[in-house]
Order: sequence, then C-alpha cells, then structure tokens
Amino acid sequence: MIRVTKLDGTQTVVNCEQILLVEKTPDTQIVLVGGIRILVKEPSDEVVDRCIDYKRRILHWPPVIMNTVQLDQQHSQQHSDDEMEQ
Repeated sequence: MIRVTKLDGTQTVVNCEQILLVEKTPDTQIVLVGGIRILVKEPSDEVVDRCIDYKRRILHWPPVIMNTVQLDQQHSQQHSDDEMEQ
C-alpha cells in the first residue's frame, strides 16, 4: 500500500497490487485493475518508486531468514558456550 495525494489535497492509500498502470497526462493518473482512475499530485516516477519500495519491504520481511543449517550452527554454538561457562 502506498500513500498518495489526490488533486483536491486529500491523502489516500492505494493498493499497489491493484495498479494496472500509471499515466502522465499531464497530471499523474493511476488506473486500477477494476478500471478506477485516480488523479494524484505525485509525479508518475514517484508513484512507481513508492510501489517498488513497498514491494521491497514486503518481499524482504522478515529481513533475515535462517535456513536449518544456520539454525543448527547457532544452536551448537550456544550449547558449546554454555558448556565452557560450567
């Protein structure tokens, strides 16, 4: 979801997954999959950049995913550290 400003100044949130295209005519027009058109103040490049940033955030969440080998190594290290303390 990205926040954009309509031409009348009101802010709204648009679902990036529903954006079909972004046109510059001369105002920026967002066309949604269902045919809804939204005129916004932001330049088309800004709308595209916000969608890219949104996708990066959701595709990289959680930021670190450990595979089972990494988890086993981490567990083994913690176990050996505990033994050394005793």
